[in-house]
Amino acid sequence: MSGRTPTSFTTTKWSMVLHAGDSEDPGGREALETLCQRYWRPVYSYIRHRGYDTNAAEDLTQSFFAQLLEKRSLKAADPERGRFRSFLLASVRNFLSDSRDRERAQKRGGDRQFIPLDFSEAENPRHEPAEGITPEALFERQWANSVLAEVFGRLRQEAIEGQALERFERLEGFLTGELEGTRQSQVAEELGMNAEALRVAIHRLRKRFGRLLREQVAQTVADPEQVDDEIRFLLTTLNS
Repeated sequence: MSGRTPTSFTTTKWSMVLHAGDSEDPGGREALETLCQRYWRPVYSYIRHRGYDTNAAEDLTQSFFAQLLEKRSLKAADPERGRFRSFLLASVRNFLSDSRDRERAQKRGGDRQFIPLDFSEAENPRHEPAEGITPEALFERQWANSVLAEVFGRLRQEAIEGQALERFERLEGFLTGELEGTRQSQVAEELGMNAEALRVAIHRLRKRFGRLLREQVAQTVADPEQVDDEIRFLLTTLNS
């Protein structure tokens, strides 16, 4: 580790985590709700893989994020680590170890402020963990998937706004690897483009993907210098 003083959440200017952790920031609650909406799945998957059934896992996930809202617990995040991912995993681990929190999760309601979360696809077979994976490793894999899902969602929305959804859906596979080995000339013909135009379109899509990925990751770390490391971590996690 270098001798540079770590950047804390309270001095970072651009991280969404800063706003989510600042009780005096008028946009703090909205920022925290956004983070919860985007990254609830890793928490749910971690809880499920700790042995809780679906109903209990849903209740515990809701209760966990409600606690974040009430206590603004992000102020306790470790500036040395500076990653919302690391903080969230440690927090849910501590949450499950507290029997009082587990009991409160079974008594949802009252004055607790719950964030609406859609659990309809939480048990999708495509998201079943590999045999032998630890709850922590599953959390990190689902975190990486959640980050990429947000990026692809933004790309899709941009394509819709630019009336280019059909082309995006055909080229998306060049980003995900699904079209690996597919001849670009074949795709170009299907889209009514020449080979050079398709090559440029793919290049621009990849460049835009990279930019959006950096923006997404930047919202969950405290120091800009952590972005590249976090991206490498995400890609390594997905390929493991």
